[in-house]
Amino acid sequence: MYKNLVAALAAACCFSSPAFSQTTPAAPPLKIGFVYVAPLADAGWVHQHDEGRKAVEAALGAKVKTTFVENVPEGADAERVIRDLAQQGNQLIFTPSFGYMEPTLKVAKDFPDVKFESITGYKTAPNVATANARYYEGRYLAGVAAGRMSKTHVAGYVAGFPIPEVLQGINAFTLGMRSVDPKARVLVVWLDAWFDPPKERDAAMTLFNQDVDVIAFHTGSTAVMAAAQERGKMAVAYHSDMRKVAPDAQIVAVTHQWGGYYTQRARAVLDGSWKPGNVWGGVKEGMIRVGDFGPKVPKPVQDEVLARQQDIAAGKLRPFTAVAADVRDNEGHVVVAKGSALTDEQILKMNWLVEGVQGRVAR
Repeated sequence: MYKNLVAALAAACCFSSPAFSQTTPAAPPLKIGFVYVAPLADAGWVHQHDEGRKAVEAALGAKVKTTFVENVPEGADAERVIRDLAQQGNQLIFTPSFGYMEPTLKVAKDFPDVKFESITGYKTAPNVATANARYYEGRYLAGVAAGRMSKTHVAGYVAGFPIPEVLQGINAFTLGMRSVDPKARVLVVWLDAWFDPPKERDAAMTLFNQDVDVIAFHTGSTAVMAAAQERGKMAVAYHSDMRKVAPDAQIVAVTHQWGGYYTQRARAVLDGSWKPGNVWGGVKEGMIRVGDFGPKVPKPVQDEVLARQQDIAAGKLRPFTAVAADVRDNEGHVVVAKGSALTDEQILKMNWLVEGVQGRVAR
């Protein structure tokens, strides 16, 4: 019996020895890189994308390891940074700025095993996907709020560049505003810059001196919101909630929600299902949300805007649809005939300003 006991103990010891462990070593984390076109701040375009990065970490934990480089100008600097991230072993790289599209494609050719996500770009490749959001849906809803709140019937709009995405936003905002206030006008100032806080502020102040009492913007900082707060005017926050900067001025915020998309794409790389594609999601997909109303906005206005948001999510409301009459540009040409709607292709190639907007677009 003693011999049997010794043999049993020896067998047990050998079985539990680490040398015979069946545990599989943990796989190394998926390295994910992000490139940001402006400095990381408490609100704005870059802030929302960084919230998306954090959402990936929260959802996937030790399966991923993320890094980012901020304040990277579009062009040669972008190519250098993207290439450096690929050389550092990042297997998935997000490049969220329109001007990063060509540098991303160039680097992608040299790193065929790395997956790239060109956010707001439109050119794909075997290892480059594109994604964008229907920002114009949020802009239309913000226009409804602005139309209800404006006393002068004049809104301002500080814009970066006259690319289709920005024109979509200006036009949708104007259509939303004029859906509740047919007399509304929108004055636009072009900056030829995405991020230039002093110029953004100066443009806002110029617009406030032209009877503007509510303002929107398509730039990267919170300068327009701060200017509205300083002047006692109203403003529409863009990218993220900016009540911290403009607690009294903000009437509503159009926010971009990237966490769901970024997490989905990281999961696809991890499970081997990643494929290049072109995603264009909006309110329905949860990529655009309007809310974060300021204290000046009456409950009926809030309810109206949120009801319209539900209509967009349900497909009942499409901003670029001519329901009761033709939609014309500000030069008098019919751009959407009564009873019809623009196709996605037409929206993506938009090169006009709608009736009610003061300004012109070079064609």
